[in-house]
Amino acid sequence: MSDRSTPGSFYTRWAGVYDRIASDAPGVVRMRSTFLDLLSPSRGDVVVEMGCGTGANFPWLRDRVGREGTVVGVDLSEGVLERAHDRIRRHGWENVHVVRGDATRPPFVGESTAVPSESLGLGVGEVDVVLATFVVGMLPDPGGAVEAWAKLAGEGGRLGLCNLARSTTPLGRLGNPAFAALVRASSPPGGQGRTRCAAQLLDERVLAGHRTLHERCEGVVSRRAFGGFVRMSAGTIESDV
Repeated sequence: MSDRSTPGSFYTRWAGVYDRIASDAPGVVRMRSTFLDLLSPSRGDVVVEMGCGTGANFPWLRDRVGREGTVVGVDLSEGVLERAHDRIRRHGWENVHVVRGDATRPPFVGESTAVPSESLGLGVGEVDVVLATFVVGMLPDPGGAVEAWAKLAGEGGRLGLCNLARSTTPLGRLGNPAFAALVRASSPPGGQGRTRCAAQLLDERVLAGHRTLHERCEGVVSRRAFGGFVRMSAGTIESDV
């Protein structure tokens, strides 16, 4: 398989498009604000965003944690991380950082990863908030990834997911065929197959990720947006004991 056909190169080629959608699409600002209200990061918190992409969430995250807090983005695609680096440089943020690594195996201190990565410079329990937006639907083992993120934040930390999936609302179901076609068109290469299968796989992965969050957290609050196509959940991580 050539580099041009890998998921990482796919997202690199489309980084500009994804950045524009994530930053400027109608309703995105309100959706992001709702999600962060659920997640409740506080001033001074250390926040890690898994699959940060081009860093579209960074301005809002930094605003929540303030100058005294820290924001760290993790992503595996070099192309999107270049845009994230550019965003940080343009704004002159000294407390926002990006790390190249596999979000399914967070590169925190004391843990090894299966792919080349940098270290977060943070150990287990040194992170207050972990979030991922539009990520778990792309992961082969979303439940395992969410478990790893919960471990990184540790007991008392906050964990939040925001994802796209087919709608289960009466009105939203009318848009499911168009949504399924969009899922297929925007998916990286890898044999997703028919449109219906790609959307079904996305639904299953999102459900698995959110289910694990509910299992690992207490006080979970969930919201739906955009006619039920956007699902958000956030809670406080319980002890493993």
